[in-house]
Parts: sequence; C-alpha cells; structure tokens
Amino acid sequence: MRIDPTTRSSSQVHSWLTVDDICAELGVSRSTFHDWRAKRRAPKCTKLPNGSLRVRRSDYDRWLKGLEDEA
Repeated sequence: MRIDPTTRSSSQVHSWLTVDDICAELGVSRSTFHDWRAKRRAPKCTKLPNGSLRVRRSDYDRWLKGLEDEA
C-alpha cells in the first residue's frame, strides 16, 4: 500500500523505515531489496549497532522520486 506523501504527518516524514516496511510498500522480497543494496541501487541505509538496517523516510521518498525521473 503506497502512502501519499502529501498526507503524511510531520512525525511520519521524519521517521525511519525498516527493510520490512520498504519491502511491504514496494511488494518485493527481502532478498530483492538486499540484491538492490549489493548493486548499490537501493535507498541509502543506516546500519544500527545491532546490525539492523533503517532508511530515513526522506531518503526513501527521494530515491523513489529519482526512479520516477529515470523512467
């Protein structure tokens, strides 16, 4: 389910997404996301001390916009 960025609250705009959040929103598997990362085609990720990955919502939105511009 894609969320319209114009209807997001301030806290959602500045939030962090998990890999599962991104995969669910895009309808792709975790292995696909990790393949994109390996090929440097995924949004910018931050690795937490426990090894989990997070993506800033703003980075994710910018990444999606870049994909639209390339299409």
